[in-house]
Amino acid sequence: MDTSTPTAEHTYSAITYAVDERIATITLNRPHARNGYTLAMADELDLALERADRDEDVRAVVLTGAGDHFCVGADLSGGGFDVNEEGSDADTWQEPAGRCSKRIFAMNKPVIAAMRGAAVGAGLTITLACDFRLGSNDSRFGLVFVRRGIFPEGGSAWYLPRLVGTTKALDWMITGRVFGADEALSSGLLTSVHPSDEVLEAAYELARDLRDNTAPVSVAVIRQMLNQLSGEPSPFVAHDVDSRLIAGLPTNADAVEGVMSFLEKRPPAFANTVEKDVPAWLPWLADNAAGQTAPGEHV
Repeated sequence: MDTSTPTAEHTYSAITYAVDERIATITLNRPHARNGYTLAMADELDLALERADRDEDVRAVVLTGAGDHFCVGADLSGGGFDVNEEGSDADTWQEPAGRCSKRIFAMNKPVIAAMRGAAVGAGLTITLACDFRLGSNDSRFGLVFVRRGIFPEGGSAWYLPRLVGTTKALDWMITGRVFGADEALSSGLLTSVHPSDEVLEAAYELARDLRDNTAPVSVAVIRQMLNQLSGEPSPFVAHDVDSRLIAGLPTNADAVEGVMSFLEKRPPAFANTVEKDVPAWLPWLADNAAGQTAPGEHV
């Protein structure tokens, strides 16, 4: 378990952060408010996700909620939407759900959302950039913005059609209706559905499999290949990236280890690290180094 002394960077009021056996758990921690989403929670999620991503010892992240609900959306207990931050510039201000989804989009680590009960509004949109979304039998989902006279956030108008198709995205967003786990699973929103008391353990089981059997550099590169290249108008850019990556296999220590562990029928021990071994020539990294937009900058 991560027992580092809290600092200003590591002190949280709306979430908790823990690392155990190379798996980071980030928990929305306002169960008295059914984990209603706040500006403080948004900022703390951004910090915690970055912390996990920079920690080479962390191999996977589980995002969950304390209590019976994952997150019921924006905390409306103040009678409105908390968007006025002191000193903020209206032209550069970033809405709170997007701060989380944007961070997840740009990460090198896989992120697994484990959701019980309600995941509505921001409580759903912050998970759309996750690699896996696990729900429970009692899960209820909703993109209820039209029923509050507001607009979708978290980059959900970009993520949702990619996950479930335009027809289903229009259905959920234009009606704002609430739907259950079975519909979410059959539509492709969820990876799997579990009994309520088993969904978190299912997320950890998946995280342990990723930790024990996958190469961190391969995971980092592949999740960004999917995020960055799947929207290209043709497969040619992806093929160019594929070709250069595959051409480097003879000098790739992880590739050698992957083959040898398979032949020797033993668990792999991948030595490459994200910080040192992700190829700097990858187009999204090269653009960023050249001063272009970072991954997810306009989500």
